[in-house]
Amino acid sequence: MSAEAVDLLIIGAGMAGLTAGARAVRNGLSVLIVEISGDVGGSARFAGYVWTAPTHEIMDQQNPHGDVPLKRALVDRFADGVSWIRSVGVEVKDAQRILSFGRGHQFDTNHYVDTCWRLILDGGGELLLNTEAKRLLVERGVVAGAELRPADGTRKRVRARSTLIATGGFQGDPELRTAHVHPHADRMQLRSNPHSRGGGYRLAAQAGAATGHETAGFYGHLVPSGIPFADPADFVDLSLYYSEHALLFNLNNERFADETLGDHLTTIALLEQPESRGLLIADARVFRDWIVGSYVEGAVAVDKFALASKRGGRVGLADDLSELAYLPADWGYDGEAVRDGVEQYNQRASAGLEPTPGRRLDPLPLDEPPYYVIETVPAITFPFHGLLIDDRARVLNLDGEPLGGLLAAGSDVGGLWNRAYAGGIAAALVLGLTAADTAAKAAADAAAKATADAPAKAAT
Repeated sequence: MSAEAVDLLIIGAGMAGLTAGARAVRNGLSVLIVEISGDVGGSARFAGYVWTAPTHEIMDQQNPHGDVPLKRALVDRFADGVSWIRSVGVEVKDAQRILSFGRGHQFDTNHYVDTCWRLILDGGGELLLNTEAKRLLVERGVVAGAELRPADGTRKRVRARSTLIATGGFQGDPELRTAHVHPHADRMQLRSNPHSRGGGYRLAAQAGAATGHETAGFYGHLVPSGIPFADPADFVDLSLYYSEHALLFNLNNERFADETLGDHLTTIALLEQPESRGLLIADARVFRDWIVGSYVEGAVAVDKFALASKRGGRVGLADDLSELAYLPADWGYDGEAVRDGVEQYNQRASAGLEPTPGRRLDPLPLDEPPYYVIETVPAITFPFHGLLIDDRARVLNLDGEPLGGLLAAGSDVGGLWNRAYAGGIAAALVLGLTAADTAAKAAADAAAKATADAPAKAAT
């Protein structure tokens, strides 16, 4: 079995792994990255923005149950992360509002990951595609590298002072989704690359890593039912971001969540409803302002209702509220009850009364016909359950102490988000940079120790 040694072994070549690798070679470390697929970038290739909550106060409001040190690290180090992107020669647009509370920047994520790849190779690093990490090497409770299986089927043992898990989560594995997201999580479409199947999660857990949390939820979006993703562009084009301005009814013909909290949270709530499907209803105002308008400044606007209709989804157009009573019987909803639910909501909103469930944002009536109906289901991008780390990206053991030699970043991390979300690309960027800096410190400490030990060895 062939063997080599590096300062930093990175398992996974997505946003977090490539960021860490590029930073590490700039810090003078020897780096090896292994990627299970045939390309780098992972789900970052489908993104286009880096954003998060702009202050600790807003982060705490939006994500009250997230790990406090990780939340603080993300907010405090975000600006340095954006500066890092610019430092490698990738253009970053001026700051803009993202969702109702966030601030961030548009940038070309494909250009970024390809640039990091080039910087790693130019800096003497190595990247192995189509290579699987089979197990971590653990010596006296410290992770000392990993055993790899390259595409040719051989075995390769790599010793590393630091090993970074950055495999992108376990959303591609239905078994892990049902175990740690929800018993019905296996029915969701995958809104990400298909290669993030929990490889890093399993490796770390087998080595004694702590994981959590079981009820944290996932990041995803509502999509039209019955329409399989045909291309990664569908991940955005079919996402019904406008749901926070519409009304969502379950199979019991009831609203069950505050839609204005955001589509990503309504998505979690819908998974827990009967058959995990519901009717999303908008009026002409919502259609004009949010369905065919750019949801995020600078994004290409897509008529999601027309696209869902063209692709064979369950959609309907009602000229007035009374026509909602005639929903197709085979859809399984009571059309009259849904119509009555919209009317009751409108009556309370028009009178300035709080609807049930309430609406965080001022409730506006849906009283401008026609009405646009799409049956929707949740789709998953990545889980919030993952490896627990400290704010230096060090993986924790079951006693809550750092598991020596092991780091984690990106969607493999748990604890940061708990039924809340404020930017996955930002978290991968910040924690990837943090992991590289932690690895650099470990290498420097080892070098200093070796220098200090040299005179004693010479004397003997």
